[in-house]
Amino acid sequence: MKLFRVFLTLSLTSCLNLAYASPILHTNNATPQVSASVSNQNLQNALAASVQITSRAIEDASSARTLGKERQGSGVVIGSDGLILTIGYLILETEQIEVKTSQQKTYPAQVVAYDQATGFGLIKSLVPLQGVEPVKLGKVNEEKIDSSLWVVSAGQSAFSTPTKLIDIRSFTGYWEYHLDSAIYTSPPVTNHSGAGLFNQKGELVGIGSLFVQDVMPADQSLRMAGNMFVPVDLLEPIFKNLLQDGVGPNSQRAWLGINAVERQGRIQIVRVTPESPAQLAGIVPGLWLLGLNGKPVESLATFYKQLWAIPIHSGSAQLTLFDGRTIYQIPVSIVDRSINIKKPLGI
Repeated sequence: MKLFRVFLTLSLTSCLNLAYASPILHTNNATPQVSASVSNQNLQNALAASVQITSRAIEDASSARTLGKERQGSGVVIGSDGLILTIGYLILETEQIEVKTSQQKTYPAQVVAYDQATGFGLIKSLVPLQGVEPVKLGKVNEEKIDSSLWVVSAGQSAFSTPTKLIDIRSFTGYWEYHLDSAIYTSPPVTNHSGAGLFNQKGELVGIGSLFVQDVMPADQSLRMAGNMFVPVDLLEPIFKNLLQDGVGPNSQRAWLGINAVERQGRIQIVRVTPESPAQLAGIVPGLWLLGLNGKPVESLATFYKQLWAIPIHSGSAQLTLFDGRTIYQIPVSIVDRSINIKKPLGI
């Protein structure tokens, strides 16, 4: 089995034609050192700007059921005032946030914004970060498919490793989440939460979100595991709103509290969030979702877009459901998710 895994890893690397130096792995708390083969200022800056984030969920936070009470991942310093960009689920409904730099200095931080539309989270150090310079933001659309990128993570399992841009396309998540544009890379990394994706100029182009089973385009028969990154291109249009309001303009939208997947050409509800509008309406896992307000839904992505197009003050929406025997409609209250997110006292 070990020989097979080694062979599979070597085969995958060969198929990708990764013409890089060996990945740099950091598995302890020592300050990361860059090997001579990749020693350049761009990578040094990326390593220095990557910080470990540790957070604890607020008491009775509903997100703790799925995301955990204690969370840890990475973030990237993007502002000279200590502003850090990360993935939102690391800091959703959390408090007691700490950041640790590559110099092993720990700083208290607080949540600045959480944008559920993109998945971005912003936190800020409460005291100036020493020896850390913010990175520049790049545009992933300027990168060619198969171009060389770098993933940089922080913390006990800190590392920097080469990867390839496999595709840029939409992503639809089962938790009422959709991006029209997402970054897909391979080989996969496991410590991806909030990790920075950098181009060869040392510019940040993405923030790590997920491990995915297949990053290949739909027209490709080859399946390949990898990661999904949220493009930082999505940050600029909402940046002012995040700083002023704590949420992006598209975060204030209808939320039902369901997890759903596409099966056999239809949408099936697989989980219902406790005390959510869906649960209060009597919706249970296992039901098939056929329509919204009298209109059929053809895919999970189209369902989300139809749902989010409903004004949040509309009162309720009609879901057409199928339990395997009967088709019926259930009214579900329209609730703005951002209002129901718990925040630490004083924030």
